[in-house]
Amino acid sequence: MPALSTNEALLARALTEIPPSDALSEQILDAAREQFITFGLRRSTVDDVAKRARVSRVTVYRRIGNKDSLVSACLLREYRRFVVEVDDAVAALPTIEDRLVEGFTAVLKHIREHPLVGGLLRLEPEIMLPFLTLESGPAFLAMRGYVAGRLRQVRRAEGRPESDPTPVAELMVRITVSFLLNPVSCFELDDDEQVRAFARRYLVPLLAAG
Repeated sequence: MPALSTNEALLARALTEIPPSDALSEQILDAAREQFITFGLRRSTVDDVAKRARVSRVTVYRRIGNKDSLVSACLLREYRRFVVEVDDAVAALPTIEDRLVEGFTAVLKHIREHPLVGGLLRLEPEIMLPFLTLESGPAFLAMRGYVAGRLRQVRRAEGRPESDPTPVAELMVRITVSFLLNPVSCFELDDDEQVRAFARRYLVPLLAAG
């Protein structure tokens, strides 16, 4: 069975593991989060974040990096907090199909309502897109690695044949991102029950392909 690439495995681990505590880095990321929520990405600079964090621009660069690094670090931190909630929501469910349905429902609802991720997707989708796609940064790989890891764990727990879940995980992440970036659709996904019905009809069959 093909393994995750080294980079993807590290990113997926970063998504689910609590990083070493660094008060100054957290202070900078808190400031960046507040700045991005208030003014968006287009109107925010490293200087703005440094001013909110009450540190120098050089400190921001040394601790986190440039603006793109700030955005990526903020998103990964939010995703890290979020996957804990999703894991808790699906942990007691008996089958991989049930976990997929509830997980997809929780993801879509959480991101839509999230003040940072959902807010930026609504206001600046063209700027957020690079941070959610394969070519541009860690967020996409981290989410794909997380989903693939969870699918692999459940398959083993249920005694199902071993297979590489990465293609299925990628399709699920891409479908989710697509609905978030462009909610106009022939599919009705306005409430949780509609989302669950969609997931059971169109996403659960993907499991047979992986």
